[in-house]
Amino acid sequence: PAAPPPTFRPHVAPAPDPASVRARGAPPADGPAQGGRVRGLVLVGEPEVGKYAVAARRRLELLAEASNRIGTTLDVSRTAWELAETAVPRLADFVTIDLPGGVLLGEESPHPTTEMHRTVVHGIREDCPFYPVGTQVSLRPTTPHMRCIATGQPVLEQDLKAAFGWMAQDPQHAELLLAHNIHSLITVPLLARGAVLGVASFYRSQDPSPYGDDDRSLAQELVARASLCIDNARRYTREHTLALSLQRSLLPRGLPEQSAVEVAHRYLPAESGVGGDWFDVIPLSGARVALLVGDVVGHGLHAAATMGRLRTAARNFAELELAPDELLTHLDNLMVRLDREEGGDGPDSASTGIVGATCLYAIYDPTSQQCTMARAGHPPPALVRPDGAVSLLDLPAGPPLGLGGLPFESVEIQLPEHSQLVLYTDGLIEDRHRDVDVALDALNRALAHPDRAPEDTCQAVLDAVAPEHPADDIALLVARTNAVPADRIATWELDADPALVSEVRAASVSQLNRWGLEESAFATELLLSELVTNAVRYGTAPIRVRLIHDRNLICEVHDASSSAPRMRQSATTDEGGRGLFLVAQLAQSWGTRYTTGGKVIWAECTLAAA
Repeated sequence: PAAPPPTFRPHVAPAPDPASVRARGAPPADGPAQGGRVRGLVLVGEPEVGKYAVAARRRLELLAEASNRIGTTLDVSRTAWELAETAVPRLADFVTIDLPGGVLLGEESPHPTTEMHRTVVHGIREDCPFYPVGTQVSLRPTTPHMRCIATGQPVLEQDLKAAFGWMAQDPQHAELLLAHNIHSLITVPLLARGAVLGVASFYRSQDPSPYGDDDRSLAQELVARASLCIDNARRYTREHTLALSLQRSLLPRGLPEQSAVEVAHRYLPAESGVGGDWFDVIPLSGARVALLVGDVVGHGLHAAATMGRLRTAARNFAELELAPDELLTHLDNLMVRLDREEGGDGPDSASTGIVGATCLYAIYDPTSQQCTMARAGHPPPALVRPDGAVSLLDLPAGPPLGLGGLPFESVEIQLPEHSQLVLYTDGLIEDRHRDVDVALDALNRALAHPDRAPEDTCQAVLDAVAPEHPADDIALLVARTNAVPADRIATWELDADPALVSEVRAASVSQLNRWGLEESAFATELLLSELVTNAVRYGTAPIRVRLIHDRNLICEVHDASSSAPRMRQSATTDEGGRGLFLVAQLAQSWGTRYTTGGKVIWAECTLAAA
C-alpha cells in the first residue's frame, strides 16, 4: 500500500518589526502589511513517510517470500501449511486453515460450508486451545468464517471480545482463546477459479494493537496467492487419484489358482505420477503358467490406459498358446498400430503418441521344469537357486515394443524345484541418487535367502532396494517353482493304428485306479478315445498320450501334424463330427497348442466334478 500524503500544518507568521528590519540593513516594508497586517501565508510540511515506507517494504518482502515458499509441492495439505508458516509471526501470531474434505481428496466440494475439516493449526506456541487438526468444524452463519465465504471478501474483527457472532459459535471455546490474549481476527476465503476451497483465519495476540485495513489487504493478497497453489495441488491430486484408480483396476486383483509356482507380487506407484507398469500370472494348458511383467513409457492416465490395453492383449495372445518370442512380436505389432491410431505420425505425436513399452514374458512347465523366456528391452530377471546362489539371467535384450520389424529371441532354462524367479520393472533399480550397479548388488544381497517365502522375499526386496522416493512405478513378481512328481505323469507312445486306441483306453483306466481316481475313469476313457481316434485318423505319427495328475486331471494327445481340429455343428444326418462336442461337454476346458514338432490336443477335467 502506498504511504499516505504528508500532513501540513499552517503557520501564520506575524508582521516583522520595521525597526528590526532596518537594523539588519533591509529596506523598510511598505504596502498593506504595514501596521501589523498579514502579508502572506507560510506552509511548513511535516511528512511522516518513514514508518509508512518501512511498513510497505515489509509487506512487499512478505509477498515476495510467499511466492517462493508457498506451492513448493503438489500436496494440498502441505501447501496450506506453507501459507501458515509464511504468515507466522510476521502477519499473525496464530493461523488456522479449514478445508472441505473433498478438496483434500482433489475434488471440488459441492457443499464446502458443511464439511470443513481443520487442516492447519500453526502459531508462535503450541498451547493455544484451537480445534486440533483433523477435527470437523461446523460453522454457524454468524461467524466471521461463514460471512467471508458468503461474501467472498475478508472479514475483520478488531476486537474479539465484542465479536458476538464469533463468540456464539462456541462460547466456552471462545473464552479459552480470549484467556490466551487472542484479541483480533481476520478471516479470508480461499477462492480459486470460482470455487470455494476453504477459509484461512489469522489471529493476533502479542501485539496489543488490533488488526487494521492494511493488515486485511495484506492477508487477502497472501491468501489469494496461496489459493491458486492449493487449487493446482487439488487438480493434481484429482488426476493422480484417477490415474492410480485406473492403474489398480487394470492390474490383477487376485492371483489365479495354479500349482506350478507360488507367487507373490507388489505394486508401488511413483510419487510424482502413476505410470504404466503391470504384471500378470496366466495359467496355461498342461499345468504350465505364464509370468508377465511390463512397463509403458510415460506417466499419467494415458500410460495407465495403454497399459490396460497391452495387458488385455497379452492375455489374449497367451490364450493362443504362443511362444514367448511370438507373443512379443504380436505385442510389438499392436504397439505400432496403437501409435499410428493415436497420431504418432502427426505433428502432435510428441504429446499424444505412444512412445513404447518394455516387457518380459516367461512360461514355466512344472512337468519338465523348463522355463522359456523372452524380453523386449526389459531388465533381466533374477534367479535364486535352492542353494542360495543368485544370478541375473543372461537373456537377449530384444528391442522395446513399438519399434516394429525387429525379431525377438526365446531362451530355455532349466529351473530346479523350489527356485525363485524374480521379475521386476526398472523403477526398482533405477534412481538418480545411486548407480544401477549399486542397486543390483543390493538386490542380490536381499535375494540370497532361498528359504524365505515369496511374500517375505517381496517385502525384503522393497525394503532393501526400492528408492525412498520412487520417481517411477515399481512392479515386482516373485515366483517359487514347483514340480509335478514323476509318478503323477503317465505317457504312452503308439503308432497311427486304430486298433491301438482300445489299448490306450485300458492303460489309462489302470493308471487312474493306481492314482485313486476311479470315479474319473469313465469320463477320461471317453475323452481319450475321441482325442486318440482323431490323432490316428487325421494326424501324423508319432502319437504320444500323456495323463497328468495335478490339481485337475489333464489329458494330452500329441502328433506331428500342424492341422488343428475344429468343433462344428453337425447335421442330423451326419455320421461323424460329434467327437469334439462330446469332449467339450466332458471337459472343463480344452484346446490346441502348437509345438516345434506338431501340436497337442488337450482336455482338462476337474476332479471335484468326477
